Amino acid sequence: MPSELTEKEKWEIIGKIKVSPNKYKTLKTIETEYLMPSEIAKYSGLRITQVSNALKNLKNDNLVVCINEEAKKGRLYHNTELGLEILKMLESNKND
Repeated sequence: MPSELTEKEKWEIIGKIKVSPNKYKTLKTIETEYLMPSEIAKYSGLRITQVSNALKNLKNDNLVVCINEEAKKGRLYHNTELGLEILKMLESNKND
């Protein structure tokens, strides 16, 4: 999936994330884990509503996926390959 986007499209997504620290914190907190929104909130220091909004936006950009969407409680989120690639690009950009 990561290779389906052009470099320009990837940088557009990065721009959206840099504008919203909550999206970045959510993406970074999940990293390679499978986490519920309440866990993301706890580990990131964000409020649950901030996490929910960030997850919705990150899902729309195909950066995260809910692996048990049908569950009413205990939904688990995980970064997609694209999400991990974008996170890696953001991290390497920080060190420049």
